[in-house]
Amino acid sequence: MRDKKRILIIASLAGSLIRFRGDFIKTLIHNGFDVFTASPPSNNDDFQIIRSIGATPIEFNLQRTGLNPLKDFKSIKELKSIIKENKIDLVFPYTVKPVIYGSMAANMSKVPVISLITGLGYTFTGLSTKARILQLFNETLYKLSIRKNKVIVFQNRDDYNLFIHRKVISKKQIVTFVGGSGVNLNQFRFKEKNVSDKISFLVVARLIEEKGITLYLDASKLLKAKYPNAEFHLIGSSETSPSAINEDYLNLLHKEEVIVFHGKQPNIEEHLHKRDVFVLPSYYREGLPRTTLEACACGNPIITTDSVGCREAVREGENGFLIEPKNLEALVSAMEFFIINPHKIKEMGINSRKYAEERFDVNIINADLLKLITSVLKI
Repeated sequence: MRDKKRILIIASLAGSLIRFRGDFIKTLIHNGFDVFTASPPSNNDDFQIIRSIGATPIEFNLQRTGLNPLKDFKSIKELKSIIKENKIDLVFPYTVKPVIYGSMAANMSKVPVISLITGLGYTFTGLSTKARILQLFNETLYKLSIRKNKVIVFQNRDDYNLFIHRKVISKKQIVTFVGGSGVNLNQFRFKEKNVSDKISFLVVARLIEEKGITLYLDASKLLKAKYPNAEFHLIGSSETSPSAINEDYLNLLHKEEVIVFHGKQPNIEEHLHKRDVFVLPSYYREGLPRTTLEACACGNPIITTDSVGCREAVREGENGFLIEPKNLEALVSAMEFFIINPHKIKEMGINSRKYAEERFDVNIINADLLKLITSVLKI
């Protein structure tokens, strides 16, 4: 008879298992679980890192975007086989498709599920006819897939309220809330800001319209003309999304010294320490953006939108500002505040770190998830 219970964590990207769930996997292993991960095919480095943590990575095919019923059905079938062949005791999926298809596969296999809703993303932002059609389709799939789950974990109350309002789940469903994926406070260390006359701003995000990138670029143009010493940094990799930002345009603005475009960068902590203020003008339906948590931990004041998920990272006026989504004037005003009042950067940065320690410590969040798992498995 097996001594250890087996947990399967399902993700849409192998890299996200490392970046967003690495500490969680380590916590589970440390507490005596065998951990398996399921994600689409990836480079050997990602799977090797997962193995080095102590988990067993397994490939399955998943079409991350769009609708293809045949391929989606095959994903469910593959996951069902993975659950059966590896004698999984509990399934833990996160992000939209893994939650839907992982829950379906687990329910068919009569294996308990704790699903994590990490944000509803593009389809629930409802910016286009296609998005609205996908929203209705995904709502139906959620209803079919997660109602039998043992627990549904939300990262913000807005998503929970939407699910209740749309009758995706009932009020009888067992739910709980966590502060995002959490942040490792030892990795993302606090560093007090020593502000110079070159106030610098930083966005770290996917290079798509919904993240507010164009708004940030427009704000940067206006402020650079008025305050030549200010710096406007952008980190992100090119996207294949229909709303992807043209990278040639970013390179042009970089050449014209309007922004500093870094492309994709591995060491975000280092960049956060070098920059003064973190900005995320997203109107994407976020869960709780990891980058804002990391910025809080490193001691950066935050400017983000008063929208789903984003607002969770800011105590208004204490560690930053919340602005109206898509409002250029509000973004310019919030950024200009720090240029005019540089002394507030240090004070608000200290408050950001305190907030991260109080609410977003990955150890606290992982301990809560561990309690849920042991409760469901009746250990």
